Amino acid sequence: MSGALYVVSTSIGNLEDVTLRALRILKEVDLIAAEDTRHTRKLLSHYDIHTPMISYFEHNEIQRSKLLLQKLEAGRKIALVSNAGTPAISDPGYPIISMCIEAGIDVIPVPGPSAFLAAAVVSGFPLHDFVFEGFLPAKRSGRVKKLNALRNEPRTMIFYESPHRLLKFLADMLEVLGDRKLVIACELTKMFEEIYRGSVSLAIQRFTEIKPRGEFTIVVMGKNEKN
Repeated sequence: MSGALYVVSTSIGNLEDVTLRALRILKEVDLIAAEDTRHTRKLLSHYDIHTPMISYFEHNEIQRSKLLLQKLEAGRKIALVSNAGTPAISDPGYPIISMCIEAGIDVIPVPGPSAFLAAAVVSGFPLHDFVFEGFLPAKRSGRVKKLNALRNEPRTMIFYESPHRLLKFLADMLEVLGDRKLVIACELTKMFEEIYRGSVSLAIQRFTEIKPRGEFTIVVMGKNEKN
């Protein structure tokens, strides 16, 4: 009898973000596949959960997926978690999920926090239709090419960016998309949570004066008659 893979959303900052169902699943499964076991251990320790863990991150996910699949086919139940939020959204997870589907093993979502949704719903921008782009290419040529493809996108756009690339990302956005309205969310649900609302040019000014820290979610107004 085959097991089941639970795709479990965990806290994006505040440990209280996690759902009651997620905590129950993390207690009941045979194994937790975690992007960073040290990071996940903080959550597990806080809720007195002692389930064994195995690392599953970007540079070992193909190899580990094969191992996890063997365990699942042997009847084990495994929870997949990332460092924050929902696995497989700009995080490891796709290989093992697709392999399970192909092998006929149940893949069960345990929904919960996601940084891009948290930022989107407080942006004040239209969300009846939107585009999630995640992290754009690290190299400027690739980043500019992607932004050019989005130049006339009418839907609200959502991006992730790291602190050391934020200003470069904003500079390229100003050049390609113009001075759009945007919302930049940082350290969501943590003690120093900040939600900045303004324009691309003003954001560049702000984060030049104040060094960017933490992970950023950027929500950008789509193309309309005014921009």
